[in-house]
Amino acid sequence: MKVILFGASGMVGQGALRELLADDEVTNVLAIGRSATGRQHPKLKELIQADVADLSMVEQELRGYDACLFCLGVSAVGMTEPEYKRVTYDLTLRVAQTLERLSPRITFVYVSGNGTDSTERGRVMWARVKGATENALLAMPFARAYMLRPAFIRPLHGVVSKTGWYRALYALAGPVYPLLKRLFPGYVTTTEELGQAMLHLVKRGSSERVLENRDISALGASPALPT
Repeated sequence: MKVILFGASGMVGQGALRELLADDEVTNVLAIGRSATGRQHPKLKELIQADVADLSMVEQELRGYDACLFCLGVSAVGMTEPEYKRVTYDLTLRVAQTLERLSPRITFVYVSGNGTDSTERGRVMWARVKGATENALLAMPFARAYMLRPAFIRPLHGVVSKTGWYRALYALAGPVYPLLKRLFPGYVTTTEELGQAMLHLVKRGSSERVLENRDISALGASPALPT
């Protein structure tokens, strides 16, 4: 199985990359992003793109893949809606349209967020934009497309966030994570569970196309059997 991974240097992408490289069924991982992962592995090939949305010069590299895990994302803090839409909706759709054209049978997995607004009419800006992005992806003729909506994600196995205040939050929350998991099972997961859930979707699929945090944790705790 050959997988394209966008955003492998971010926290969610780091977790996904770890699970991909450890999985015996995954033979090739193509990581595409603005910065290198720093990882070396026989399965891994990296493409560093200043403009991730413009893949015209590397299209030949993108053919023949079975799945794409799209883990790119930015915080909406301090951004206007047009700015956030450009780096969330526009970028994601340009990538998705390119991949669907080159590999029509590809499975597309998009990491969205808890609280995403599928109606696109709510008062929270980022939730509307994420909702519009999900809806557009689900309307595309992919073989399979899944939207993942994690809430609080605990980084494991050396995975770290690029954002300083996120790192501080995770450090504070780490010791009380077991308590949070017991009290709020529908709102906490880990990078390992999220990565395993993505692998499950790629391998086995799901009847649900939009998966909330509780669904992610359930899939991640029960990795898919070999196809």
